[in-house]
Amino acid sequence: MQIARGLKALRARAGLTQSEAAKRAGVSVGTVNRYETWQDRAKLRIPTVRAIADTCGATPQELDTLVKLVRNQENGWWMDHPAVPEVMDPLMSFEDVAEYEHVFANALVPGLLQTPRYALALHEAQDVRTEADVIASKVDARLKRQAILDRSPALHLWVVLDEAVLRRRVGGIDVMVEQINHLHAMAQRPNIDIQVLQFAVGAHAAGSGGHFLILGRDDEGDPHGSMNVIYLELHRRGLYLDAPADVQNYKLMFDYLRSQAADTSVSLEILADVRQELTDERGTDR
Repeated sequence: MQIARGLKALRARAGLTQSEAAKRAGVSVGTVNRYETWQDRAKLRIPTVRAIADTCGATPQELDTLVKLVRNQENGWWMDHPAVPEVMDPLMSFEDVAEYEHVFANALVPGLLQTPRYALALHEAQDVRTEADVIASKVDARLKRQAILDRSPALHLWVVLDEAVLRRRVGGIDVMVEQINHLHAMAQRPNIDIQVLQFAVGAHAAGSGGHFLILGRDDEGDPHGSMNVIYLELHRRGLYLDAPADVQNYKLMFDYLRSQAADTSVSLEILADVRQELTDERGTDR
């Protein structure tokens, strides 16, 4: 989406039609259109991007930014991982260059914060009749994605968890105790904030909407290097939005959710309380 938006902006600045840009770049009109409308996704190629950008008068800095974005897509570990669906390729690419990621989770722990056993339990429930080695590969992909939290400079992750996420017993009590322990520990990292949206709040800013992510990077010196993307998680597919109005609406929604949720300190206490409830219940059952 960044590449598509960047190429389209360069062409508009140059005052060229798609046909004119295609002719000067030595590519088809269809190629220019596909690249500008983001239809190629993971199939973008550096020579083509370079040719179109050069034709449209890109500066060396603008060209360098676009080439880096394409190279990032080509070289990402997820491109060759058999368990990463094509719809997730852009998300991995965006995360790799994002400065921050804001997440609202209404039913399940976000993938970046899942433990191996929690992720396994999810896939076993979702991928009915799927072979064990295929499920194991999917869990492996999810855990590899979490490496983004340990990079330097660190990705700042801010998560608002609906209380339902903590109450839904994925994998049973032992798995949930381990998962909440993990959330409690991760919430104390300097680059991770977790807030719990309690049931007592009642109706909230997200309404009946589901899980969504806001990925961003702000670069005032290079507008083409900036990024604001919304990812909506749907059943077995995802939807990406980057129209300014959509981005602004979701950013405002997330701000309201943060204000309605318990603050980070109280949320740590909530996590500890839920963990204790589960631990006590486990002890009683035994």
